[in-house]
Amino acid sequence: MSPASKDPPCGCGFGTDLLHADDGFHGPEVSPSISVSTTFRQTEVPELAAGQLLEHPELGRDIRGHMYSRISQDVRSRVEQVLSKVNGGYAITYGSGLAAVYAALTLLRPRGIAIAGGYFGVHHVIQTYGRDRGLKVVDLDDNFDEVDICWVETPLNPTGEVRNLQHYADKAGLHLRIHSCGGRLVVDATFAPPPLQFPFKWGADIVMHSATKYFGGHSDLLGGVLVVKTLEEWGKLWMDRIALGGVMGSLESWLLLRSLRTLHLRIPRQSSNATVLAQWLNRIASTPKGQSFDGVAGGMIKKVWHSSLQSEDVSGWSPSQQMEGGHSPTFAILLESSKVASSLPLSLQYFIPATSLGGVESLIEQRVRSSPGEDPRLVRISVGIEDISDLKQDIRNALRNLNRVSSILYFFVFQPWHLIHSL
Repeated sequence: MSPASKDPPCGCGFGTDLLHADDGFHGPEVSPSISVSTTFRQTEVPELAAGQLLEHPELGRDIRGHMYSRISQDVRSRVEQVLSKVNGGYAITYGSGLAAVYAALTLLRPRGIAIAGGYFGVHHVIQTYGRDRGLKVVDLDDNFDEVDICWVETPLNPTGEVRNLQHYADKAGLHLRIHSCGGRLVVDATFAPPPLQFPFKWGADIVMHSATKYFGGHSDLLGGVLVVKTLEEWGKLWMDRIALGGVMGSLESWLLLRSLRTLHLRIPRQSSNATVLAQWLNRIASTPKGQSFDGVAGGMIKKVWHSSLQSEDVSGWSPSQQMEGGHSPTFAILLESSKVASSLPLSLQYFIPATSLGGVESLIEQRVRSSPGEDPRLVRISVGIEDISDLKQDIRNALRNLNRVSSILYFFVFQPWHLIHSL
């Protein structure tokens, strides 16, 4: 199937592809073994022309057999086969999401990049790549006259809001036709893996994921993924990876393959939980101070960001058109003060106060602790697969306790001492 197909990129059911896309690699084991070998026994091989690509069209399988794990390794090849199938393109893995970002820049060699907001780590990689290269960086809303790459993160970190990919694909395409250069749309889709969205359907040329997050799904591996539309481009990335050495480790590859088997079960549950939670918190945020909603005092939450709360833009586009499988499981809230924002993560039972996102357990953090420059009142929430009623009750209890403490402190700090003494 063409990676740019308008149909979901699955030869059969999405869950079936997650379980069986790598069947061609099966040995007698039901669960693949972890290969820890860095080198492999050599065998007799066919004659190879100088400079011939050593990769078999079946991804990851060297036509000489595995020789050295930086070049190819069985479990990593299986992971890439599954990722290719469910993303509708040709996937290649890396040791981290930021390693994948650098690999994309090395492949495309841009003179100018349009980018705005999103994960600060991507901006650091772009700065590192552009050092002494004269790389021009502009905002996504600026003119694209000197831009080769339009880099769009959607949904956006930390808010989970969705950007219109078709708009940026059209903008990059117009620039390509007018100026005969550039026009590549790279999409960081980490916050919404399949089956939530398929960026190739909306004009993406390359899709990037931090596999550490939803593909990994268990907070126990580092990894990155690039997905491209052609085997030729995949081959270039593969050769670059051999040269630069940014491969995913053996254990991480095995953990990722294990995790992908349940992607179609985890992600819809997390998306559903997050949507219910974000809309419930939004009702609290809409409640005036002095009143309460569902047992939580109004005024403590000032704003909630989530793609399910976005309205149509002026063109009539809405996030649900792009997010065909559901909304992002990660979103953000703005609390009444930095003190509440720092206290809330430490006051919860089921939400773990930690950075990152995408794991089966719910995580929460005051974002400024990991991303300097964020509003200190902003809290990012990554919703897991727990029962939604328990997650709501956990937040309800924590906000009640924080409100009670706040009220007591207010009374003793701001009330006249003669009134307090009369009590």
